[in-house]
Amino acid sequence: MRKYELMAIFPLDEEKSKTGAEALRADLGKFGATIEKEEPFGDRDLTYEVKKQTRGRFVLYTINVNPEKLTDIDATFKLNVNLLKYLFVKIEEKKAK
Repeated sequence: MRKYELMAIFPLDEEKSKTGAEALRADLGKFGATIEKEEPFGDRDLTYEVKKQTRGRFVLYTINVNPEKLTDIDATFKLNVNLLKYLFVKIEEKKAK
């Protein structure tokens, strides 16, 4: 298991945002990922229009997941219509000196 940060952008509509976040959590759980932390970043303007949206609700997740499962999670996330964009970033472990 490796630690990753996952930045997800949901639509501003409360119902779509809630549905998208629930689907995201369910998809992560389905592939054995655990969510350590979920931090809302608020509503922000998007740099460019995504799925006819100019603003989005940003949420940062810290997750533990098997790296081999990322491609499967990516394919599943692409089917989530209430998830505008997402990005996985690997968190490097600090080495002891």
